[in-house]
Amino acid sequence: MRGRGTAWGLPEWDRCAVMGVVNVTPDSFSDGGRWFDTTAAVKHGLDLVAQGADMVDVGGESTRPGASRVDEDEELRRVIPVVRGLAAEGVTVSVDTMRASVAAQAVAAGATLVNDVSGGLADPDMVPAVAAAEVPFVVMHWRGFSSTMNSLAVYDDVVAEVLTELRARMEAVVEGGIAPERLVVDPGLGFAKQAPHDLALVAHLGDLRELGRPLLVAASRKRFLGHVLAGDGGPPPARERDAATAAVSAIAAHQGAWAVRVHEVRATADAVRVARAVEGAA
Repeated sequence: MRGRGTAWGLPEWDRCAVMGVVNVTPDSFSDGGRWFDTTAAVKHGLDLVAQGADMVDVGGESTRPGASRVDEDEELRRVIPVVRGLAAEGVTVSVDTMRASVAAQAVAAGATLVNDVSGGLADPDMVPAVAAAEVPFVVMHWRGFSSTMNSLAVYDDVVAEVLTELRARMEAVVEGGIAPERLVVDPGLGFAKQAPHDLALVAHLGDLRELGRPLLVAASRKRFLGHVLAGDGGPPPARERDAATAAVSAIAAHQGAWAVRVHEVRATADAVRVARAVEGAA
C-alpha cells in the first residue's frame, strides 16, 4: 500500500515500511556495479516496488568499510537521473547522500526524504539545505567516514552511548533549522560497530523509541549477519544473507520500527506483514 503523507511530509503506513535499496555504484559491498547504468537502476527500483517496497533509497556513493569517497560531480551524475526517473513513475524516493548539493538537487528531481548516514556531520551545508527543502531527514548514528570508522568502534555500553550520541545529534539538527517532526533516527548498524555492538542494538531497538521519532533499521546483508551465519568456511557472501536480513526485519517490525532498509525486498515485505498480523492477533 502507498503511504499517507503527514503534514510534515513523512510517509506513514499501517505497518513497518520496506525501503528498497538502489546502489548506483561500482563498488557497493553487496551489489556494486549491478545497477550502475541509469536505465538498469530505474528498472531495478521499479522491480523493488513490484516486489513490495514502499519506497526506494537511491545512493551513488559506497559507504562500505574502507571505501573511498566519490567526487561530487560523479555522485550527481549517478544519482539525479535515477531519482528523476523513479519519481516520474510515482515512486516514493529517498536519496542516500552525505552531500548537501546532492540532497538539494535530488529533492528538486523528486526525492521526498534525505537519508544521510552522517546525520549532517559530513557536510556543514547539509542541515541548512534540508531545512530549506522542508523534507524529512534521517539522522543516523555516525562517528566517522568509511575509511576510518572501524577504529572508532569502541564502546563501554553501546546502547546507552548510541542513544546519547543520537540525542545530541538530533538536538543539533533541530537547532540548525530542521523541524523535529521531520526527523527519523537510525542506529547505524555496521557503522563504527563490531558484530557484538550490532547485535546488542538489534536486541534493544525498543530503547531507541525513547528518542520519540520514527526508527529506520538498516541491517541488510551487513557484516554482523555474516558473523552470525559463519561456518567452517567463514561468513557467507553478502548476497547469501537475505534470509537473515528478513529475520532482523521481523524483529525490527515487532519492536516498532517505522521502516527497514533492504536490498532484497520480497522476503522482508513478507516478514513485516507477518509481524503486523501477529500484532493484530495479539
